Amino acid sequence: MDEPRLHDDRRVRPGPAQPAERYFNRELSWLEFNRRVLAQAEDASLPLLERVKFLAIFSTNLDEFFQVRVAGLKAQVRARVGTPAIDGLSAREQLARVRQRVVELVALQEEIFLKELQPALAEQGIAFVTWESLPERDRANLGTLFSEQIFPVLTPLSVDPGHPFPHISSLSLNLALVVRDPQSREERKSRLKVPALLPRFLPLEGGRFLPVEQLICAHLDELFPGMQIVSQQAFRVTLDADLAVDMHDHEDADDLLEAIESGLQRRHRLNDAVRLEIGAGADPEVRQFLAQGLELDDADVYETHSSLDLGELWKVYHLDRPDLKLPNHLPTTQPRLREWREDGARTDLFEVLRAGDLLVHHPYESFYSSMVAFLEQAAGDPDVLAIKHTLYRTAETENPIVRQLMRAAQEGKEVVALIELRARFDEELNIEWARSLIDSGVHVVYGPVDLKTHGKVALIVRREGGAIRRYCQLGTGNYNPQTARSYEDVSVLTASPEIGADVGRLFNHLTGFDKSQPYRKLLVAPESLRSSLLEQIRRECEAGDGSIAIKVNAIGDPAVIDALYGASEAGVEIDLVVRGICCLRPGVPGMSERIRVRSILGRYLEHSRIWRFGSPARGFRSYVGSADLLPRNLDQRVEVMAPIESPELARRIDEILAINLSPDAVHWRLLPSGEWRLAQGDGAFSTQLRFQELAEARIALTARGS
Repeated sequence: MDEPRLHDDRRVRPGPAQPAERYFNRELSWLEFNRRVLAQAEDASLPLLERVKFLAIFSTNLDEFFQVRVAGLKAQVRARVGTPAIDGLSAREQLARVRQRVVELVALQEEIFLKELQPALAEQGIAFVTWESLPERDRANLGTLFSEQIFPVLTPLSVDPGHPFPHISSLSLNLALVVRDPQSREERKSRLKVPALLPRFLPLEGGRFLPVEQLICAHLDELFPGMQIVSQQAFRVTLDADLAVDMHDHEDADDLLEAIESGLQRRHRLNDAVRLEIGAGADPEVRQFLAQGLELDDADVYETHSSLDLGELWKVYHLDRPDLKLPNHLPTTQPRLREWREDGARTDLFEVLRAGDLLVHHPYESFYSSMVAFLEQAAGDPDVLAIKHTLYRTAETENPIVRQLMRAAQEGKEVVALIELRARFDEELNIEWARSLIDSGVHVVYGPVDLKTHGKVALIVRREGGAIRRYCQLGTGNYNPQTARSYEDVSVLTASPEIGADVGRLFNHLTGFDKSQPYRKLLVAPESLRSSLLEQIRRECEAGDGSIAIKVNAIGDPAVIDALYGASEAGVEIDLVVRGICCLRPGVPGMSERIRVRSILGRYLEHSRIWRFGSPARGFRSYVGSADLLPRNLDQRVEVMAPIESPELARRIDEILAINLSPDAVHWRLLPSGEWRLAQGDGAFSTQLRFQELAEARIALTARGS
């Protein structure tokens, strides 16, 4: 049917869209991302333990969502914040919709686990058993284990007028017990924490697993001798993860570490509960007792039919069963870093970068033979004068990046490490690394106290002849060797004098010595990134052949979304690859009909941020870096996006985007209704498998050329 026309032949446009018609809700959009994660657990084409892994990821994702996002909504309700979300919903309305969707998703998760994965695992010799089903021999062995190793670390805590409701640590497994004195018939309530040092699922012979609480419940008579056990119920509590550190009270960076530590101590002390998980069919009196003690409403209580904390299925995934997993993938070395000199020594990385910029695509290309090797060479090079590095999230155990920074300081070089102490969930770990770095002679700074430093930047200053040259690395991912094997990221290494000068200026700004000079090449938040992004979008609106391709983890900034809507109406073709949150509503006539949004999930966590503007006729302008398109990234963090100026690197960026945007790539497509639909035709291919193949093909081509 043709659209109605006015007398002057202008098309009739709909009236102004209301917020709910113009934007998707951020929290509900995130839940739909986690639904896509859960779809991976449903995918029968994946190896069995890979499906188990995604079920675990769904659970741990949901835990973090409650700790951060739901906690934030509840704080808004308590503070009576009247400002609605981007789609017009109040905090109270969002909580109601979040609960409704979470109940649906958890029910689906339990159905997948109980009806699909658990039976399939049993067929492969991996069984989840109950205490009642165990033969007497197993019970006897476990009884000895309980008496010798578990009983000594258990501490029942009575709860009565003389014993107040105890602190319950976040995400810990607990038992709520009601015991009765057979003489007086008096009943008492008790809380028993299952120590985190105990495995969630006890491994037994023959590939069997027993939920640890079942072993404890079978031996409660040893904990409460002479008492009758009236009821026993496993439960789990989620606490607010906010440190509640008022940064305005800590204007001097010198006491920032102390402030963060105080916040961590507060987090460990208080019961800022946001969710109670308890088994379905629990004693109503016990359920009410726990909810009241935690100051939670009925809407904050979630009943489960399967074992609590399915995130611990990660332990099952790590079983030595390669037949139930995807083939192991070993990252290749970027071809230009595989070259060897005639004397057999590896090519000097500084020499490589002087010959041209380098792009490394993780995890397909190795983090160790690029970033770690870069710092390793710098740490041992007598001509290197200084190393400066940002650290946002670090490894829990060994981190070769941190070790090389320590080594460089011990070699007498000037080493500066900017550590973000407020990286959520990594605060304690970052404090430990900060102390170790300080002890090694590294100058540790914490950046602006009112901004999180999220940019991924490293700078090496080297004396070459009578001059000084800067070498830089700018990336999209954290300097963490563990996640570098499972996160998809892009890393750029360059000897560009202009970018080197910008990075040097950035570090001076972050350490407090340079607050005025503009950046010539880098886009840096909060100073210039937002305005530069909007300017790039405006240029495409005026070009006549405009196109925009953006790959990020999240899009939720209203001003950026409105600018993209305006670009769509101006004729710009826009493709967005968004892993998680997307508040933009695509495909709406008269508003966003030229915007297409897709999401890609798979073996690796899609984590790179890539922006590209332009056309084949005019050429493209591309950027990579740390910024997602959320208000916090554009206004409340130090973020860095770097231009891609090398033609060779630009071709690599075009290749990455072309594969991600291929109509044959397996992807989820966002519809105007908010539904995500899986696109997977007969000729569909996995983007991640394609990148693996390309990395291997580059190495094969290099080998033939040699």
